[in-house]
Amino acid sequence: MSKNAKTEGLEAHYDTLISPVVTEKSTIASENNQVVFRTPLTATKAEIKEAVEALFKVKVKAVNTLRVKGKNKQFRGRPYTRSTIKKAVVTLEEGHAIDVTTGL
Repeated sequence: MSKNAKTEGLEAHYDTLISPVVTEKSTIASENNQVVFRTPLTATKAEIKEAVEALFKVKVKAVNTLRVKGKNKQFRGRPYTRSTIKKAVVTLEEGHAIDVTTGL
């Protein structure tokens, strides 16, 4: 494996995890060793698991994904549709943790 191929793999991991989801519900889930990430619609569970393990140096127990369909909304009377997104709920092994408040 060349050095260039290694960085391409690392960049792919950064593309797999768009951002952590910081909501009240995801904060409660963090008490159960779960972290929620926003991912591309094309990301698979295996890719998400590999990316989390490579970037955060933790052991992943399970990955659950869900698609949130975009809602029809209005802003100043003009209709628009929010984008459809995919969320990944990553369950970590006991003893491992990710602090989403710090940057990567």
